[in-house]
Amino acid sequence: MRIDYDEITRTIAALTSGETDVVALMATVACELHHADDRFDWTGFYRVTGPEMLKIGPYQGGHGCLQIPFARGICGAAARSGEVQLVDDVDAVADHIACASSTRSEIVLPVRDTEGALLGVLDIDSDQPAAFTQTDTVRLSEILQMVFGRL
Repeated sequence: MRIDYDEITRTIAALTSGETDVVALMATVACELHHADDRFDWTGFYRVTGPEMLKIGPYQGGHGCLQIPFARGICGAAARSGEVQLVDDVDAVADHIACASSTRSEIVLPVRDTEGALLGVLDIDSDQPAAFTQTDTVRLSEILQMVFGRL
């Protein structure tokens, strides 16, 4: 099953309407996205909890790394650069942090509030190589802006 971005956007908008708690919003978004697409093997957030540090937040799937410094890995690169990381082959990334050996490809998107402050990153892993497309980048970014850009 592939994600229907129009439908999932409407669903997430309805579920998160009026909510301002960041953790509740992250939990809802992670759950809805994870169950909307068979490519999504691990779906979750790493939250900024201190200077240059991400800690695991709400997620769906197997265990994740508990903390990731901005200086390491694909999640760290997204937090550090503020840019989406779309990785077709995680084994080709020298400093990839393998939280799960089954991960083949990954997309990581920065999550910002209305002031532009970095709240964390949305990390989606797939056990399929080259699972994510530019469409995923655009549509997931729109969802994150809709949910977190109003905080």
